[in-house]
Amino acid sequence: MTEISASTVMKLRKISGQGMMDCKKALQEANGDIEQAMEVLRKKGLATLARRAERETSEGTIVAWESEDGKWGGLVVLCCETDFVAKSDDFIQLAEAIRKGLQQCDANEGGDRLLETTVDGKRLSDMLTEVAAKTGEKIQLVKKECEIYHLDDPGLIKTYLHFNGKVGAMVEIETDSETTAASEALRRAASDIAMHIAATKPLALDENGIDATTIEKEKAIFAEQAKNKPANIIEKIVEGKMKKFYAENCLLRQLFVKDDSKTVAQVVAGAAKQAGGEAKIKRFVRFEVG
Repeated sequence: MTEISASTVMKLRKISGQGMMDCKKALQEANGDIEQAMEVLRKKGLATLARRAERETSEGTIVAWESEDGKWGGLVVLCCETDFVAKSDDFIQLAEAIRKGLQQCDANEGGDRLLETTVDGKRLSDMLTEVAAKTGEKIQLVKKECEIYHLDDPGLIKTYLHFNGKVGAMVEIETDSETTAASEALRRAASDIAMHIAATKPLALDENGIDATTIEKEKAIFAEQAKNKPANIIEKIVEGKMKKFYAENCLLRQLFVKDDSKTVAQVVAGAAKQAGGEAKIKRFVRFEVG
């Protein structure tokens, strides 16, 4: 067996963040080669990840990125098990690497493609495994909460990240021209609407986007609340309450948080009009850690 010096063990420990005994065993397995020892530790990290598969990841951060021209944007949830790890340098550096990786992904490729992206000469999947091995926690890029928008037609993408890093939103606005999309008024409105989405948690863009089961459930609740009324009155009550439900939960109908005299749809139309054009919200997404 190759004799492993204490200085070599310390060097690997500094690079990997693993314990002394783990580093020594990896070096022995790799015959003293530090690069191979790192690969040994990474493979062990993969095995550790598998054992942690069922553990809950309720902490972490939102990673957001948008291009300067407003034609490309991404929003991702990166999770871990504890707030302590979420605030660690290793986790923060991983989040920054993922932010860089978002710039390389095409629309609709999602989390799988993102993890295979190379940043600073290293795959993001390998970085994630190394951070998991170093922290001892399950680290997860939530694939169902990974959205990448890329525009070919006239329009604008804006993202918003709450100060605590745990809530983020992204909105796409469709315009009649690139001139309208590039206007300062619309860019400002888009930023405000992304913030509005993060704050108000809309269920859908409009009533057509709300699940039919949710609608029937709400109608049943409202009908039950008015069950002692005549049938024709119950119908009117349910209709009125559903209008309020849509106004509270459909983004286009919601009152704008910065000016409740206007709906979100009116804010977008008004900003575009200032630029001499037209615009409307095409889609949005909102993610929250935990």
